[in-house]
Amino acid sequence: MDESLDRARALLLGAKRIAVLTGAGISAESGIPTFRGATIGGDHTAGLWSHFRPEDLATPEAFAANPKTVWEWYAWRRELVAKVAPNAGHAALVALEKRTPHCTLITQNVDGLHARAGSRNVIELHGNLMVDRCFAEGRVLGPADELPGTPPRCARCGAPVRPGVVWFGEALPQKALDAAFGAAQRCDVFLSVGTSNVVEPAASLPFAALDAGAAVIEVNPARTPLSARVTIALAGAAGDVLPRLVG
Repeated sequence: MDESLDRARALLLGAKRIAVLTGAGISAESGIPTFRGATIGGDHTAGLWSHFRPEDLATPEAFAANPKTVWEWYAWRRELVAKVAPNAGHAALVALEKRTPHCTLITQNVDGLHARAGSRNVIELHGNLMVDRCFAEGRVLGPADELPGTPPRCARCGAPVRPGVVWFGEALPQKALDAAFGAAQRCDVFLSVGTSNVVEPAASLPFAALDAGAAVIEVNPARTPLSARVTIALAGAAGDVLPRLVG
């Protein structure tokens, strides 16, 4: 792996434009459970939600039918995220951004850990768990815009407040998607980190970079549908590989 790591490091050092795509793997290393996963730090409140399927809660229809239940589930997920911290993989991507003239970080994660680590140019394809939006108008709300309740209500229109994530059945924000594909198609090097590369449309981003002539580096413990086409595949966890790659 040392030779591949050296080649990948040289590609990053020589790049003026880098695009990075991150998936659930990098967050899992901070202790964030997967969508169906285990609890953090022995938090047994997960048992309260064990009889719910996430796919049955994370939809506009579920929220419209039972907003209190869906809001409480997301409040629990927010508590889990608040207990963890960015890891060495997140920190390495901050360092990469600081030294690269144009670096765009595209993430499928909704936990906000990249921003907490210090990354500035972040595209959140699936939204942000810690952001509130009006269910009717879609606008981002702050505490001053909300009336108390479970869930809170929009002070302007009275609609329930929803978490600012993309639910099943909803389209990704077009502005974020356009920016992500633009970054992929203009970069010199595309770095895919901790993602299975099976969830569309994000899975198409590294292939768009390849088609545009970029080098693609994959960092993931297991092989993915992308692995056979990448320039360099580095097998391992983001928290281990990225500090060695960037440092």
